[in-house]
Amino acid sequence: MLRRSAFLRTAATLAACSLAFPMAAFAQGFPTKPIKLIVAFPAGGPTDITMRQLADNASKILGQPVIVDNKPGAAGTLPAQALQTSQPDGYTVAQIPLGVFRMGYTTKINWDPLKDITYVINVTGYAFGIVVPASSPFKTWADFVAYAKANPGKLTYGSTGNLTSPHLTTEIVAQKAGIELQHVPYKGSADLMLAVVSGQLMAAADSTGFAPQVEAGKLRVLNTWGEKRLAKFPDAPTLKELGYDVVQNSPFGIGAPKGTPPEVVKKLHDAFKQAMEEPSYVAALGRYDMLPNYMSSAQYTKFAQDTVVREKVVIEKLGLAKEK
Repeated sequence: MLRRSAFLRTAATLAACSLAFPMAAFAQGFPTKPIKLIVAFPAGGPTDITMRQLADNASKILGQPVIVDNKPGAAGTLPAQALQTSQPDGYTVAQIPLGVFRMGYTTKINWDPLKDITYVINVTGYAFGIVVPASSPFKTWADFVAYAKANPGKLTYGSTGNLTSPHLTTEIVAQKAGIELQHVPYKGSADLMLAVVSGQLMAAADSTGFAPQVEAGKLRVLNTWGEKRLAKFPDAPTLKELGYDVVQNSPFGIGAPKGTPPEVVKKLHDAFKQAMEEPSYVAALGRYDMLPNYMSSAQYTKFAQDTVVREKVVIEKLGLAKEK
């Protein structure tokens, strides 16, 4: 009996080791081929430009190409959805915009943003604002609000999609200001900026992808959404300065499929952390008044948990929750 018991213990130990060894060996050799980084917005916008710089930096650290794959649409949630059908081997990772944490309240999905994504690292957050064409009669935010009050539902503004941070934040501000606006969704900043510059829209709520058009004299910034005024647009007041207790910088980072080995997650985390500390990435962010915003895997996971709770309040306040 003792011999049989000892044999079973030995067999169990060997089985555990045989499972652990291939995993350790896999992680040690990772990566041996290109890694795909799925980005939630179209090529040419601020997200794409900054993430491509980050990917280029990480490629040099990992010794394999990190290839950006743009999947715009669905309020920036397509990359997170793509993770649900990707192998948990570290070779597919995705940008996780804030909209992912709202999905469970607004859309019927068969996966859980908290349980079914491995949170690798947070890298930055957006700087946002509202802009109008340079020819617009709205010289200030007060002008904007006055027109909207006199013409309910007639003032058009665009954003980078339904249920994105620019859309929801503008609706919260409109609610606080007592105005009704007409929202027009776009897939990304490039198309949105073309629409507002050409006069198809009266205004746009966006990340600072509008910076080149403002600097070229084609757009005017009416407000920005951070704690402090943006260095590039020192004359534009913050929402808080205008009397709204609203700050929005929409942090985003990188996630991997559920079940990705911890050793692989650590390799990805360490590479992207080093990549975001490179001057080239900081400079790319600086073009849009964005800053590095590092969160470790554990911190990013906790942020996701807290954000899911907070976004429920926003969705319910705006009456946008899906029917049960």
